[in-house]
Amino acid sequence: MTSETNNWSKSSWKEFTAHQQPNWPDEAAVNKVLNELKTLPPLVFAGEIRSLKALLAKAVTGDAFLLQGGDCSENFSHVTAPRIRETLKVLLQMAVTLTYAGGVPVIKVGRIAGQFAKPRSSDTETIGDLTLPSYRGDMVNAAEPSLEARLPNPKRMLKGYNMAASTLNLLRAFTRGGFAALHRVQAWNQEFVLQSPMGLTYERMAGQIDQAIRFMETIGISMDTPQINQAQVFTSHEALLLSYEQALTRIDSTTGDCYDCSAHLLWIGERTRQIDGAHVEFLRGVLNPIGVKVGPDYDLDNIKQLVEVLNPENEPGRLTLITRFGKDRIEKMLPPLLREMKREGRHIVWSCDPMHANTITAAGGRKTRSFSDILSEVTSFFETHWAEDTVPGGVHFELTGENVTECIGGARDIEDKDLDINYETTCDPRLNAEQSLEVSFQIAEMIRS
Repeated sequence: MTSETNNWSKSSWKEFTAHQQPNWPDEAAVNKVLNELKTLPPLVFAGEIRSLKALLAKAVTGDAFLLQGGDCSENFSHVTAPRIRETLKVLLQMAVTLTYAGGVPVIKVGRIAGQFAKPRSSDTETIGDLTLPSYRGDMVNAAEPSLEARLPNPKRMLKGYNMAASTLNLLRAFTRGGFAALHRVQAWNQEFVLQSPMGLTYERMAGQIDQAIRFMETIGISMDTPQINQAQVFTSHEALLLSYEQALTRIDSTTGDCYDCSAHLLWIGERTRQIDGAHVEFLRGVLNPIGVKVGPDYDLDNIKQLVEVLNPENEPGRLTLITRFGKDRIEKMLPPLLREMKREGRHIVWSCDPMHANTITAAGGRKTRSFSDILSEVTSFFETHWAEDTVPGGVHFELTGENVTECIGGARDIEDKDLDINYETTCDPRLNAEQSLEVSFQIAEMIRS
């Protein structure tokens, strides 16, 4: 599996420093799990990965738009049919809104079926009088504040694989079995209208979509076509646990190429994108589309090197830069990056993550995010691209289909005092279904512009 041209193999990352890896207490147990994972079927397939890359190539030029969203950190206990259905539903609702308004195809990528591991700023955290290993996601340990629960357990990687497989099985059934039919998505939008304080705006667009569907039926366009009855949804997660990713890396039997078959798209976070680090080394060799999170303290020369290492052929659709600057810094930090990549002729999907740099602590101590701050960063993202004559290619949200109260603001004006009503996240606050739809309508107006 070693490439003679770039001296890469799926295990070459082990020669580099790997940050954010669990401190497994028993290496023999880890190896046993990894050997089992190597024998299991791939979760996604090379052909699907190539299809996503081709769609992302269109987002480079503005002929498609990337919508990426889902849980901050998936929990094993939440891998249930109703929760998977609701997350899928809100992604489909957002996508049909963006498609109708923007007039371009929307690429639907979920943070789903694998987002079970999370980076942490410290190996330990203090809860009350206890100093415990940090919770690193359900694929590593449990969130309960006890030493036993926080001990990294490699068997959780195997459970994570099984949970991802179950999720993918449901996603494929939902998206290909009629659940994602366009007339159903329209019906969901109408249900949302009935509940929303911003009903007039939504009712107008929903009525236009409904009218378009009736027109197609009237002129004899069959509602049984795949374009009407099916949807294409891809999966993504942060490629954090490198041993797990290596175990699910496969050679495509039709091309001989190497793909990480744990997800369609994988991204590298702010804490693991070192040029000489193990994560960059591993992901430079697989042929999946790759995302890279870029925060406001980036070094421009470093980003240029990173782009060259991860996409030396400048292949459209290969690389997505996901900027997470915060509402107060995006107008200063985004233009130099856009100008330099444009000057060098780099083919990049530009995506905005307005969540991570806008996290605040509410008066009651809850971690939260303000809907107005999120919308402000997205707006600045679009306006800056327009000013620089570059393409705003996508957005990246932490969201859920559940009626949680984790982010303040929005049409229902959730306040600090409301956060405890239904605050479920074990990590970062997420937009609820209504807030997600609300922001999609706002983005739709910008795409139309």
